[in-house]
Amino acid sequence: MNSFYIHRYPFIRLLIPWIAGIFCGDHFFDRSWDPLCGILFFGFFAVLSFALYFLKRYSLRWCFGVVISALCFTGGWLGMTGQLQQAVCSFPKEETVYRVLITDAAQPKEHTYLCQALLKERRDTAGIYPIGHTAVLYLQQDSSASRLKSGDELLISARISPPLNNRNFDEFDYARFLMRKGISGTGYVASGKWIKCDGMNNFDLKSVTSSCRRNVVSLYQELGFNGDELAVLSALTIGDKTELSDSVRESYSVAGASHILALSGLHIGLLYTMIFFILKPIARRGNIGRCVRSVFLLVLLWTFAFFTGLSPSVVRSVSMFSILAMADMVGREPLSLNTLAVAAWLMLFCNPAWLFDVGFQLSFLAVASILLIQKPIYHLITVKSRIGKYVWGLMSVSIAAQIGTAPLVLFYFSRFSVHFLLTNLVVIPLITIILYAAVVMLLLTPFSWLQIGVAGGVKKLLEGLNFFVRWVEQLPYASIDGIWLYQSEVLGIYIVIALLTYYFMNRRYRNLQICLFSILLMGTYHATLYWQDRPQTSLVFYNVRGCPAVHCIKSDGQSWINYMDTLSNEKRLKYMTANYWKRHHLLPPQEITADCRHAELNRQQQIISYHGCRVCVINDNRWRNKSTVSPLYIQYLYLCKGYDGHLEELAQVFSFSYVILDASLSEYRKHLLESECKKSSLRFISLSDEGSVRFLL
Repeated sequence: MNSFYIHRYPFIRLLIPWIAGIFCGDHFFDRSWDPLCGILFFGFFAVLSFALYFLKRYSLRWCFGVVISALCFTGGWLGMTGQLQQAVCSFPKEETVYRVLITDAAQPKEHTYLCQALLKERRDTAGIYPIGHTAVLYLQQDSSASRLKSGDELLISARISPPLNNRNFDEFDYARFLMRKGISGTGYVASGKWIKCDGMNNFDLKSVTSSCRRNVVSLYQELGFNGDELAVLSALTIGDKTELSDSVRESYSVAGASHILALSGLHIGLLYTMIFFILKPIARRGNIGRCVRSVFLLVLLWTFAFFTGLSPSVVRSVSMFSILAMADMVGREPLSLNTLAVAAWLMLFCNPAWLFDVGFQLSFLAVASILLIQKPIYHLITVKSRIGKYVWGLMSVSIAAQIGTAPLVLFYFSRFSVHFLLTNLVVIPLITIILYAAVVMLLLTPFSWLQIGVAGGVKKLLEGLNFFVRWVEQLPYASIDGIWLYQSEVLGIYIVIALLTYYFMNRRYRNLQICLFSILLMGTYHATLYWQDRPQTSLVFYNVRGCPAVHCIKSDGQSWINYMDTLSNEKRLKYMTANYWKRHHLLPPQEITADCRHAELNRQQQIISYHGCRVCVINDNRWRNKSTVSPLYIQYLYLCKGYDGHLEELAQVFSFSYVILDASLSEYRKHLLESECKKSSLRFISLSDEGSVRFLL
């Protein structure tokens, strides 16, 4: 791009340093630094930019641009740091009484109900102390917890602590994820440890919108919607995804249609188009008519945003279309890269943490890709028929959006949907009809007999949609899974895409050389990383509570995972270790649950022999009060929940080099065994404190 082209989009030049500042603020938040320095830097750059703006010398205009960039960088850094700082809170280490306000409906989990709550105050014998921080509570499942709703006030007795990670390899940073959402702590509340405050029900805006959504879902059920059709309709219209089953989510993900299950730009765009068309006669009355239409659009769009609970995806989409409405009001170009940059900057100014929201990244990259490369793609093929132009236009939009979002999709989800063109070609027109029909159905509430007829048609359309998605899922090579990309690779891919786009715009041989060289460089870089992360013969112990396991890995990618408990939470372990297995390109591990004998692996009496190394798993009392003439030598003594003895008893049977303390041990048992290890000068590793460990063999 030449300088003239860049100068057409000034907000892009403001957005880039702002994003860089947010990244740095998030990355360096845990480092010790004085926020006052950042404030002083921001003030200095603000004054300097003000002075340079009125400077008459043309030769120093570049200084003004540099200072503005530095100002935006510092602003993004301070904004992100300040937002994370608001989530920092210290809690008592012991169980304490809190008065909390439920701010979101309880979500059913495997054994608990998850709900977000505002901690209003803490109570103890010394008095009552206000808090004002948000926490995630896990309430033990019972009939009372299932009836909790937004706006309820509770008195709970629980131990709340700041969010922590398990420190497993390549683990999702759950603690930072919660901090970005403004959540200061997590806690488990057992049955009988909470009571609902009588007469306390706070009807704030969020609780009102939540109640409205529940009423809409109830109306859907009365009209005969149930099962997957009800779940998909609720997700499409009001953003309620609580009824979506894992099978439906997986089907839509494999087919490349998961984006339609989350309220986003597609749904808001369809709503905007419908309202825009309905209000078109008003806009014909000149400037006043356009202003009236824009005001109506703004009111209706933001009303819908409040109704859906102001989720980040809806807010960013409504913000984008609000800017389009205001641009139409003043007669400006409705949609451009500059408009997109304005929307992104305004959203990141209000909430810098939205930058790390996956939906935010995918939405803006999809729109940017459509604006930049949709037209060149469309002009690659000349279509003469009217229907052909419509189909190819729809396909070119889908291809452009897919090119722009594919690197991020591969990075976050490790999946590429092969048949995305076929899916979107059918799904998008079908979704358009379903959404418009659903709006008509809701408007016909006073006319029940008409509403029932429309509901029958909507149900048939939903059945057809789900049938088509499941059909695409069953097609050969529907998706490519297990892909692993590094953050640096994602950045490199986008650089290559930008260079290729620039080449197709200019068609210069030099630009082609640069593209080919960058592709070669990316391939070399990927091969290097692939070689560094190749599988190596090793033993891995994971920090997963409730699932003690020993993972034996071979250099060719084969592996055996030894589960030591008949009731192991295997699903949780696989979820927490999926990224690590993908990164090292491991094949699906063989699961060992009993004594066995293989060529490379032998397991007898909870003693695992692999590649000349022995691991003894102690999860019961079978080795207590035993003695031998000469102790059996093992490398690793793996202590788990179920053993009630001391290390001295085991030292009479085994000679060991390392003691591994599993996360299943209670705090009391862990501290007791740690003190015994220190007393005997034994090397030990506590998985709950240090995270997963790997030993190369």
